[in-house]
Amino acid sequence: MKPELHIEPEVVYRKRKGHAHAHHGGAWKIAYADFVTAMMAFFMLLWILGATNEDQRKGIADYFAPTIIQMQNSGGSNGIMGGRALQTQDGNAPAAIPNGARPVATPGGGGGPMTAEVTSPDKAANPGRRRTADETRFRMVQRIIDARLAGDPTLKGLRGQVRLVRVHDGLRIDIIERADFSMFGSGTAAFTPQALALIRQIAAAVAETPNRLTVRGHTDSVPYAAGPANNWTLSTIRADTTRRILTASGIDEARFRRIEGVADTDPYNPKDRRDPRNRRISITLLNQ
Repeated sequence: MKPELHIEPEVVYRKRKGHAHAHHGGAWKIAYADFVTAMMAFFMLLWILGATNEDQRKGIADYFAPTIIQMQNSGGSNGIMGGRALQTQDGNAPAAIPNGARPVATPGGGGGPMTAEVTSPDKAANPGRRRTADETRFRMVQRIIDARLAGDPTLKGLRGQVRLVRVHDGLRIDIIERADFSMFGSGTAAFTPQALALIRQIAAAVAETPNRLTVRGHTDSVPYAAGPANNWTLSTIRADTTRRILTASGIDEARFRRIEGVADTDPYNPKDRRDPRNRRISITLLNQ
């Protein structure tokens, strides 16, 4: 009898082929980073708009404003100015005009030559840029004056007596008297202690600017005491006293362009020429 053969069944294992996911790359990361950056910039913009006032926003806009320089070539010259002069308003004069002092013959032929003043290139070039620089300085001066007066307990009550007005010539700073505040002793050019401290604070605000200055004295229409002096003399002396205090407070004397007294001819309150507010000192920070 033959033994039985035990045959193991054949088992075949088949691996199921899986479908691998396609590789997407990192492009989505760049897009997401751009989105996050844009959102951050947007929220920063919202924060700046909420945390600044109109003057500060104007200063920021001026800082980022592009400066456009138009250059044209003129026949016979390929230089930077294209053979054109700086003296004309549009910078397109047909020929260059020499700058600086030029000798001029003295009438009669006697003596040496005298010089005629001609506008320098620095004063004539880039009027738009200089105008923007002036506006920035004027806003800075106003902020400094406001901060100094607000931070001084003895002068905080006089903030209303300092009036800053943008005029054609520049920035005018008016220091105005009132019924209970006098800058000078009656009929004199001697500053009161409060007015002296006020002038020094204003001097500190304008000392760092390069702009030239004018000082004008004003009086009311109350007749001056008997004597050779009058309101014209008094207003002029007070303007010059202000100049001397400004100079002693750090302002270069060469920056003063004009010192004048106008008596009561330019009243603050034309309806009442005896109004104490007509007595004032005007310091104008001139355009460059």
